[in-house]
Amino acid sequence: MVLNGLRMKTKVFVAIPHFLLAILGTDDILLTVMAMTGLMLHCGASQVPYEEVEQSHTPDPTDTWTPVPHSRLVTEVRSHLDRANITVKEESHALTHDGGRYFGLFRLGQEGATEYGSVMGVRNSHDKRFPASLVFGANVFVCDNLSFMGEVKLSRKHTRHIMRDLPAVVSRTLGKLADHWNFQEKRFDAYKERELSNMQANDLIIRGMLSGACTKTHVMDIVHQWRTPNHDEFKPRNAWSMFNAFTEVLKGNLNALPKRTESLHGLMDGECGIAPQRELSLAS
Repeated sequence: MVLNGLRMKTKVFVAIPHFLLAILGTDDILLTVMAMTGLMLHCGASQVPYEEVEQSHTPDPTDTWTPVPHSRLVTEVRSHLDRANITVKEESHALTHDGGRYFGLFRLGQEGATEYGSVMGVRNSHDKRFPASLVFGANVFVCDNLSFMGEVKLSRKHTRHIMRDLPAVVSRTLGKLADHWNFQEKRFDAYKERELSNMQANDLIIRGMLSGACTKTHVMDIVHQWRTPNHDEFKPRNAWSMFNAFTEVLKGNLNALPKRTESLHGLMDGECGIAPQRELSLAS
């Protein structure tokens, strides 16, 4: 790098995407750093200002398919949050596939939250890859890790009546938010109380792979995060540290994260003796 006119060779220990490694030299490293303060998306998408979401193109409907504009979905969600007196503290927006897919993250107001807060993911697609949906989950402050407990599909297909039904469906979905907050606190407290040996941790990681919480390419990275966590907060040998070892490694594909972390919660809940409660399930 260049410092005060002097070119210096520097060892930089950062996570560099594979496509950058292909073009960066080993002697002179040039890194373009984008400061993304606040809620991080941790995905291959391009973080964009909301104005760009509003300007994204929505395809014309067909006889059997009615795409929902990304901004219309966001507006509907914001409107219902406002009516419920739920504060949006931070938000981030991303577009992929030339604007055809959208994912937004909203950190929601929660009194007394110090370690983690509630987040809501909003996703939509114009290429029929997935329906409009909401996911509720948690954001761990120290590492900005994300996890989701389930996904609510607002419509299995973008049918002709989705625009008519959208307000009512969003309203019912957000009505589950208070239950989600209560269950999330109970769940994470149980994770912290459950001590784990290294043998139990290794078994959980393998079971996590088999259940779809991670892939086999994630396994050694999760082992590393368990043994030498990036953050001191996760040095205690308990299920909370194991949970965050997983979520630290799962940063990457935000579209895959809801399903992966839903499987992870199922695994950790079983290990910690948390009984499934169907009335709190957000999956549809």
